[in-house]
Amino acid sequence: MTTPPLELLVSVARDNQKTFGAQIEEQLRSAIRSGSLKPSARLPSTRDLARQLGVSRPVVVSAYAQLSAEGYVQLRQGTLPRVSACVRLCLPSESMRGVPVTLPRFDFHPGAPDLSAFPRSAWLRSLRDGLGKMLDADLGYTDPHGSEVLRVALSEYLGRVRGVVSDPSRVVVTSGFAQGRTLVCRALAAMGVKRVAVEDPSNTELWDSVLRAGLEMVAVPVDSGGIQVDALERASADAVLVTPAHQYPTGAVMSGDRRAALLTWLRDRDAVAIEDDYDAEYRYDRAPVGALQSLDPERIIYGGTTSKTLAPALRIGWLVVPPRFIGPVTQEQIGADYGGPRIEQHGMAEFLSSGELDRHLRRMRGRYRDRRDAMIEALRASLPEAGICGIAAGLHATVQLPAGDDEIAIREEARRSGIALTSMSEYRLRAVDGPPTLLLGYARSSEATIRAGVLELARVVRRVRRAQRRVVVNR
Repeated sequence: MTTPPLELLVSVARDNQKTFGAQIEEQLRSAIRSGSLKPSARLPSTRDLARQLGVSRPVVVSAYAQLSAEGYVQLRQGTLPRVSACVRLCLPSESMRGVPVTLPRFDFHPGAPDLSAFPRSAWLRSLRDGLGKMLDADLGYTDPHGSEVLRVALSEYLGRVRGVVSDPSRVVVTSGFAQGRTLVCRALAAMGVKRVAVEDPSNTELWDSVLRAGLEMVAVPVDSGGIQVDALERASADAVLVTPAHQYPTGAVMSGDRRAALLTWLRDRDAVAIEDDYDAEYRYDRAPVGALQSLDPERIIYGGTTSKTLAPALRIGWLVVPPRFIGPVTQEQIGADYGGPRIEQHGMAEFLSSGELDRHLRRMRGRYRDRRDAMIEALRASLPEAGICGIAAGLHATVQLPAGDDEIAIREEARRSGIALTSMSEYRLRAVDGPPTLLLGYARSSEATIRAGVLELARVVRRVRRAQRRVVVNR
């Protein structure tokens, strides 16, 4: 049987005082000790390595034999040489390594879809079909906005499903919405924008995008009707980041009055809004409200992603950008990565145009609705004093506890008990005297797991309350 050729980063120097064999031994020994050559890694045959280095085969045979005698290399007739499986590597000490990840018993972390439901077969089929239709030129450096076929498909899909006013020239494909908002913030800074308003509470990751772009950030409070536009008017901001369809983390939807007031503010101030269409696909009690962007496409930059609908690993997001911002956003994208992976973009275009995303969302809405119902029923049974805030939508429930409960103590005790969750204080820019509130994601757990997890959470809450009472009594 012919052995496969393998490349190996080893070289020999004719002017070196050491023999060729000694040079080979030294480099292989060092690579194995450092860990760049891993245990059980295959090595080139003696004939192949001799050819690569331009030396005689007996030189390599002798070097391998010496390394085998020292225990670094395993030699067996009829197979390729390998690094010894039991060699001790010079890796960082245990104190230098990362802390091992312990999976929680109950994963109620919000904002994450059910990754086990990713439609692998449909995605592979779309990826294969998309790659099959790609021209040779499509495999080169093309438009940094993204593949035209995906921008066309996104323009059609977003107009049909979200009411977004767009054409392919306005669509910019990004590596998720995280990159999208970073590109926008940097573009705004380059255009002279100084101050950006953000919802409070809001996703902590967007704060980093604003600050890293060199922009000043100002917090604007949110209530059950969405962002408080009267407070926004006092903020003297040039731009605002909003989540009107399903505010994260409160679960509120922006009311019609607030939408109208926000549009008036944008026009009076000649400002721009960045719309994160978070969780818009998952509304369980009625049809979702259309995108805010449709009401003023020249002043609103729209952003979306596959991270909540399919999987974060796809790293596919999009912006719909007014013409005056296309140039600055494109310049930032060229500086960042010249656009994301094109083959996956062609696959995503097939996934959209074939209706696979529509079918997947239809399946998942039913599944997530059942899980949300299971969580609410379990809370009513185990924590009847808790209230559910926000609309019937998204991937998490916003759970308000009675005044006097210690939100942080409950969160930390829950984590010690193997329950992954977050609480409202983690998303606030300013300290606010509000009711203690937990965020419980339900997308990744079955109904049975949700019921068991909520029951355990109720035990945690009661345990923390008893500890609080003991502290008060002992004072």
